[in-house]
Amino acid sequence: MKNKTLLLWLLLSPIASMAQLNQPINYQTTTRQYYSATVQDTFTVSVQLPKDYHSNTDTHYPIAVLLDGDFYFPSMAPLVKQYEMTGLLPPMILVGIGYGDFQKMDSLRVRDFLYPKALESDEMEAPGGGINFYNFITTELLPQMETELRVDSAQRTLLGHSFGGYFALAALLQQAKADKTIFSNIVAASPTLWYHNFYLNELPDELTHHKSDRRLNIVLTAGSLENSDWTIDPIYKLTIAFKNQDIKRLYLDTFIYNSLDHMDTGQLSFIKGLQSFYSPQVTQ
Repeated sequence: MKNKTLLLWLLLSPIASMAQLNQPINYQTTTRQYYSATVQDTFTVSVQLPKDYHSNTDTHYPIAVLLDGDFYFPSMAPLVKQYEMTGLLPPMILVGIGYGDFQKMDSLRVRDFLYPKALESDEMEAPGGGINFYNFITTELLPQMETELRVDSAQRTLLGHSFGGYFALAALLQQAKADKTIFSNIVAASPTLWYHNFYLNELPDELTHHKSDRRLNIVLTAGSLENSDWTIDPIYKLTIAFKNQDIKRLYLDTFIYNSLDHMDTGQLSFIKGLQSFYSPQVTQ
């Protein structure tokens, strides 16, 4: 009888899972405008809460901050929610930072994601506003959100692609220089490492001086179809530089995805990074 009961459970469990997937999902997504005194501009910030946020009133949740929110939040929000519903990710707060307009995004992300100011050799105009944007996130946006929401401040993640991937690593460099751990988890998908004569190559050395009792997780990615000289080789070199340093409590994963090009790596890298950071096997 016991074996028949087990067999019946095994047969019905896929049906139960499908039934759960077919239930309407309350995404609990809101969008609001945040004015930044440091950047002196207004950002469009979208927030998705976990399914049971309002019923589990004693729970504090990890927070994942997603750059290029105009582009990525509309697809990442339902994906994160679906992964939560099926147990592939734990419940978390997803925050997308954008500009409310694709045309504005194209120009203003260059203003906000890059630091220092562009060199002549970069062949682009970038004022180097990355520090102002970093200060907006760390001294204005996050403190405000963490007074309004139940956030596990030891479990903050920053997700960026391309220029956003560069910014995610630049934010890590900035917090290391200040000897702070604001973001414990970083995903830098296809980061623009060539910018400012490979300025971010100083990151591994800076992290050796960073004193923290908290685990630091970094995921670096690129696609195999991307340019070797400007993307893939610099990622390999940065990975080796990290490995050659004795950086305590640093956990680094580097992935080169087969048959993917530059615009293919963002969402995949974000999801795989979140699964890596918040897996039950990962202890902080």
